[in-house]
Parts: sequence; structure tokens; C-alpha cells
Amino acid sequence: MRPKITAHNPYLYEQTTAMILTDSLLDFFLETREHTETICKPLEIEDYVVQPIIDVSPPKWHLGHTTWFFEEFILKKYTSGYRIFNEDFSFVFNSYYETVGKRVVRADRGNMSRPSVQKVYEYRRYVTEALSAFLETAPSKEISDVLEIGIHHEKQHQELLLTDIKYILGNNPLLPPYSDTFKEHTPAKDSQQWLRMEEGIYDIGHNSRDFCYDNELGRHKVYLHPYSISNTLVTNAEFMAFIAEGGYQRFDLWHAEGWDWVNSEQISAPLYWHHIDGIWHHYTYRGLQKINPETPVTHISYFEAFAFAQWKGCRLPTEFEWEAAQHLLTWGQRWEWTESAYLPYPNYKKVDGALGEYNGKFMVNQKVLRGSSVATPIKHARPTYRNFFQTNLRWQFTGLRLAK
Repeated sequence: MRPKITAHNPYLYEQTTAMILTDSLLDFFLETREHTETICKPLEIEDYVVQPIIDVSPPKWHLGHTTWFFEEFILKKYTSGYRIFNEDFSFVFNSYYETVGKRVVRADRGNMSRPSVQKVYEYRRYVTEALSAFLETAPSKEISDVLEIGIHHEKQHQELLLTDIKYILGNNPLLPPYSDTFKEHTPAKDSQQWLRMEEGIYDIGHNSRDFCYDNELGRHKVYLHPYSISNTLVTNAEFMAFIAEGGYQRFDLWHAEGWDWVNSEQISAPLYWHHIDGIWHHYTYRGLQKINPETPVTHISYFEAFAFAQWKGCRLPTEFEWEAAQHLLTWGQRWEWTESAYLPYPNYKKVDGALGEYNGKFMVNQKVLRGSSVATPIKHARPTYRNFFQTNLRWQFTGLRLAK
């Protein structure tokens, strides 16, 4: 039975608040761990080890890596007498943390037939149970903060896991379905309109006690010139028109690097699109389907988003324009490319140690995406979230919104 909270006993208040926080984080942790495994339930055992391209990691690796994160950054560091599940797993499941030590080269993750899928699930149970028991001791705020990062880290991997599974199955010659219930394409409810935003000084960045990543911090003011932004995302019908009018053949619409990419990779449509008997189809989680022209286009690169905007006589919004207008927009179906380079906010400073490698070292040669997508798990999206990818990548649920 929990003690009664009263204003006359500050120690008891702080102690009880810590207990409630720990209980809620424990529930959040267990809910997150379970959801990752739910995502994998439709898979066949052979699907767990496939890696078609370097950007896509095998599902088995995601299961192991998200487990290693908790073992490495909490259990090994803070738990007295913790027994590591397998000494080799740090090498196998470390992603990019130079501080932690050596790791398997990213391109070789698909070569790991061992450890088995069964062994990786045993690893997950072992770490989940050990961490659950540890959390019964009401850990410090420092540990709770790392735990919260670990939970959201796993949620990031849930989105990556879903999109990696789609790429794995979408490049299988049989184009097998993943799920008959996953809904990834919903027509816009509103007709397209231009929303006028006044010039002025706007506050940008995270400004609450809710969780955020360090790249969202450093709330600051930006001056924006007057602009207009579309209330809706660009649809498949609009992108079909771009293709029909030779958008992929017109060099004047593309950055030089984008034009090189189009030609060297022989790009002629968004990822997963197939032109069959004069009709556009695309691979979805339900298998090969005819494209609904009214749903938002997805799986496009920044290069394609930029070229389309040029073709329409418009541009992409900056991430600051997007954030200033987000309360007027309907967002959440697609990660939206912006015209902003991924850079630090004012006074940004990486934290010490391995967790300092989480965001800061990637602030070069990438573009910011805003919003979230149909693959983003619950309790993870927010208006200040800054996603980021290289300009040629499109296996995520990426789309675009126009500005002018």
C-alpha cells in the first residue's frame, strides 16, 4: 500500500512521487518491449535475417540491439552483480557507439545466422526480467532518465523495424503481404488550401517537461518572412501528374546531385511503385495494390520532393516554418521533408560518454524531416521532433508538403 501524499511531509511526497514515476516508467518499458515483439509476429523465421541493402537491418538485429541498449547503459553500469547474458553480444548488437567498443560492420548484419532467433528472444526475456526487477528498487533520476531514453530508442527502432520489414518483403520476388490489418494509406479529409503565416519572430524548440531528444533543446527565436504553407500533403495523383509530364526527365527541376542520382540509379517513380498494364500499383503491407490517387505520396527522397516542388512553382518549407505552422496542419501520416539542413540549435552541447553519440555526430550532410508517420509508435511523436536522413533515402514513410 502506498503512503498518503501530504504537503506536510515533503520527504514522503518526494519518495512517493519517485515510486509513481518508477511504476509508470516500468509500465511504459514493458509495453514498449511487448510491442516490438508484436511487430515481428507476422514474420516467418527466414524473414528475421534478411538485409537487402546497408540501410535496412534484419529484424533479428533490431530485437537484439534494443535489448543490448538496456543491458549496456543501465544493467552493466548500475546493477551490482549483474551477469552479462553473452559477452559476444556487445560486438554483435552495438550499432555506432565508438565509446563502447568494436562492433559488426553495418553491412554485415545480414550475415549473422547466429545467434539464432530463439537465442535473441531468450536474450530479450533475460534483460527485460533483470531490468524489471531492478526498477522495483526505485532508481535515481539519473537512471530513470537513461531508461526513458532507452524506451524511446526502442520506439525509434519499432518504426525502423516496420519500414525495414516492408523493404525486405517488398523486394522479395513474390511481394508477400506482411499484414492484412495495417493501414498505411488514408485519403486526406480536407481539401487543399494555402495557409498564410505572418512575418514575425517565432519560438522554436522543445519547451515542456515531457521527453525529448537533445537535438530539440535550445529553445530559441527565429525571424520568418511571410509565407504560405499547404494544409495537406502532396497526393499520389499529383505525383502521377509529375511523372506523366516528364518530371524525372527534366534536369532543370533537380539539384545536380539529385540529377546524378536519378540517372545512375535509374529512378523513374517513388519506391515500391510498379507500372502494370498502364496502371500504377505499389507494394504495401497488404501486398501489391492499385494506388489510391487521393492518398499522400510516400517513399520519396529529398531529391524527388525538391524536384516536385520546383515543378509546381513552389518550395519545401523550412523546419522552422513547419514548426511555426504545425498547430494549423494535419500531420502524422508521413515524415515530411524540409529545406533545412540538420544542424544544432543555439548552445547545443553533446552529453559526455556514449549517449553523446546519439544525435550530435550526425549533424552533417542530412536534411531534417518533421512530423511523424503511420509507422511511428504511440507516445513518440511531438511537434518539435527532428528526424533526419540523407537526401537519397526513401525507405521510410517520407512525403512532402509545399510552401511558397
